[in-house]
This record gives sequence, structure tokens and C-alpha cells, in this order.
Amino acid sequence: MPPITSLAFDNTYARLAPDFYEVVDPTPLPDPVLVALNPDAAQLIELDPAPTTSADLACYLSGGRRIPGAEPVAMLYGGHQFGVWVPQLGDGRAFLLGEVRNRRGAKWDLHLKGGGPTRFARGGDGRSVLRSAIREYLACEAMHGLGIPTTRALAIVGSEVLIRREQAERAATLLRLAPSHVRFGSFEVLSSRGRDDLVRTLADYVIAQNYPGFEGRYTPWLREVTVRTARLVASWQAAGFAHGVLNTDNMSILGITLDYGPFGFMEEFDSGFIPNHTDHEGRYAFDQQPGVALWNLAVLGGALQSLLSPEKAEEALTAFRPAFEHHLGMRLRARLGLAESRPEDVQLVGALYALLRAHRVDYTRFFRSLGTFSTQSGAITPELAAEVSDAGALQSWLALYRDRLAAERSRDQERQARMARVNPVYILRNWLAERAIRKAVDQRDYSEIERLRQLLKFPFQHHPGCEEYTRSAPDWAKDLVVSCSS
Repeated sequence: MPPITSLAFDNTYARLAPDFYEVVDPTPLPDPVLVALNPDAAQLIELDPAPTTSADLACYLSGGRRIPGAEPVAMLYGGHQFGVWVPQLGDGRAFLLGEVRNRRGAKWDLHLKGGGPTRFARGGDGRSVLRSAIREYLACEAMHGLGIPTTRALAIVGSEVLIRREQAERAATLLRLAPSHVRFGSFEVLSSRGRDDLVRTLADYVIAQNYPGFEGRYTPWLREVTVRTARLVASWQAAGFAHGVLNTDNMSILGITLDYGPFGFMEEFDSGFIPNHTDHEGRYAFDQQPGVALWNLAVLGGALQSLLSPEKAEEALTAFRPAFEHHLGMRLRARLGLAESRPEDVQLVGALYALLRAHRVDYTRFFRSLGTFSTQSGAITPELAAEVSDAGALQSWLALYRDRLAAERSRDQERQARMARVNPVYILRNWLAERAIRKAVDQRDYSEIERLRQLLKFPFQHHPGCEEYTRSAPDWAKDLVVSCSS
């Protein structure tokens, strides 16, 4: 594998017209220090960091020194933020450094967050804080470990420079990877300016790069974007993940999870879970995500009106609901160990959610514990008893579950093995991320970041000595809140 100075760049986005971006270099981060480097992400671009000194690597990975072959640009886009149209957003603190094509032909954007201001910064300082960089770094890898489409995190570079958010915090950069960072809002801003020619150019570019076979077929392409988005949101709902800020500028045209801010993995079951404490009306609450995703797709369809009629756009969007319901059902049946789809599954899941909600049961631990249930005895196992205090209510639901398993002649050993492969032991609980952040910020100890990455890389396996990582938030962390600056 080559060192960072010999990566194979193929900068297709920078070859588009300047209407799509600003050509700009990042502002060097003073005295950069390598906080975290993800070897799994490095392999995606076939990067061997070993030949490069840590100091040089920190300069390259934070944008302070241009990687040979890179052509940094700040991407233009707009977006609906909390339902309100904002005509120009763009990469105000982020840079598409370039695109690396590996030997298998796969292309990966190198996208840097926190590299300083661009003309899209709207008066901001263009920086990220170490806290938010750590959260996104870990979230990317946690989602990947769960099998949910996401950007990947390559590196965090920190500095002693302080910037002001709610308080003074250390600045940092995050370098992340994805096949593309084009968003719904990338099309919205062009459409709002009446630049139908550029909408077509961008659509043709995205299709050529990421949707082979859809060239010139805009209705089937929008349908495919719709289906990918539906599958993504279904994966979120099954995993208990809430994004927190599903603005159209945070929606990937590829149907991958993009831009982690005030996200959260649900712990105690609450269908109205809101991870972002600034989302006062709950627009982006956990149970609102499917509806919001469809609303955002409708906005995208409107931005593509020069390519397909409103009727054709609506036709494409009708694919959302069946795709979402099918994929969510498939994911939930897998979590429950069910091998077949039956009409009564809706009632079974509804009754389960009512049980979890009424007794504030830990969502992740319950499903893992359910894998210990035996249809032979039908008894409440110690693992399940530890999660649900009301034995009577739990036994009532388990009776329904036992009957459902019997209806498909389920075998305990096979079912339990299947459930162990899809029900994680570990998720990125907010308090775990916060503990890693405090060690990094207060003690300059970055070891917990790597320990969590390793744990979340294999979330379905028990890791000896890591029992505490499955626990609910301790007292000091029960009132933690996150906001858009997170």
C-alpha cells in the first residue's frame, strides 16, 4: 500500500464547472496532533501510514499540507433546515480534498471537517471542536459495525487552539470517507436559482459515478434513491438510532448516513426519543424519521422538476413506503429470530413496543437477552428478568412470542444463533462517547477512542472484561444533552 504522498487521486468532482464549488485550501491547524487513525478506513484507500512521520501525517490529514494529487474544493448546497428553506449553505467549514481510487476501482471522497472558513461559512470560524470530531468518528464506525450504510471515519487531528461554542473548546479536524458527499440540498440550491442546466449536469454526474445503468433514466433513478433512503431509515429504526438533524442538506444522495451531530442510540425505549436538545418541537424525533425522510425526498423530487414531471416524481416516491415497511419488517423479524413473515407480526411487535415503553426497558439489552429464551420451558430467564421488572407483563408477551415461534416450528438453538448475529451486545451509548471525550479533552488520553472503535467494530461479540460497556448511563451521565454543535 502507498504512503499518503502517493495516493491515486481521480478528482472527478473538481473537473465539474466552478458553479458547484469554491476552489479553496484549508487553513492549517496550529500544532496539529494525531488523535486517532482508523486502519480499517485507511485500507479502503489503500493507505499505509507507516512511512510517514506522525507530525507529517497530522499535517496532511488535517489539511495543513496538501496531499500530492489532491484538489481541495468547498462544495455548494442549500437545504431545508427544520423545514425552513436556507438558500445557500455549502461547506462552510469542510473541504472535499480529493477523490482516491483504489486498485479495485472503488472511489472514495476525502472530506475534511473543521479545516477553516470558506465563502460558505456565513461568518463562522470554520472550525470543529474535538468533542464533535470524536463523536462523529465513533458514530461512523459504530454504524458500520452494525451493517448500516454510513460515511467512514479516517482520522482525527487535534490542536491546543481554543474556539468558542457553548464554551471554549479545543479545535480539531475530522477526515471522513464516502463514495460521494452530494446531498439532496446540492440539487435544491441549483433548482432554486433556475439553473436547470446545472441540475441536469449534477444528476448525470451522480448517476455516472454512483448509479451505473440509470444514465438518462431520471424517474427510475429517483425511485432507486427513494428505495435506498427507505432502507437506510428502516435500518435506523430497527437499531434504535436517531439522527437528530434530518435537514435536506444532511441527506445523502446515495442513501448513507451523513453528518453526525446530535445523534443518539436509544437506550430506554421511547418512540418519541429526541437526541437533540435544541429540537424543541420534536421534528426529528425517533418516530418521525420515516415521515421526515419521505418529506425530504419530495423536496428532492421538486428540485428535479426540470428532469421529470411532478407525476413521474410522485410515481418514484411511492416506492418509499413499501420499501421501508419491507426492510423494517425484515430487520425486526431477524432481531426476534423469526424466519417467516406472518400477518400477526405487526401485533406482536406492537405489543412488544408497548411493553418496552411502559417499563422503560433498555432497547438493545432486551433484544440480546431475548436470545436466551427457550420455547421448551417458556420461562423468564434471568437475563430477561433483569431487563423487565414486571414479570406478569413480560410473561404475557412471551406467551405470544412462544406461540409465534411454534407456528413456524422454530428450533431454539438455530434461532438463538441467528439472533446473536444481529442483536448487538454493544452500541455507542452517549455516556460511553462522553467518557472517551472527557479523557481526550481533559487528560490528552486518546486510548478510549481506540478501545471503543475496536469494541464497536465487532458489536455482536462478547468482549472479555468489557461488561461495563453494556450498562445504562451512570449517575454522572444521566443528564447529558447534545446539540447541533455536538
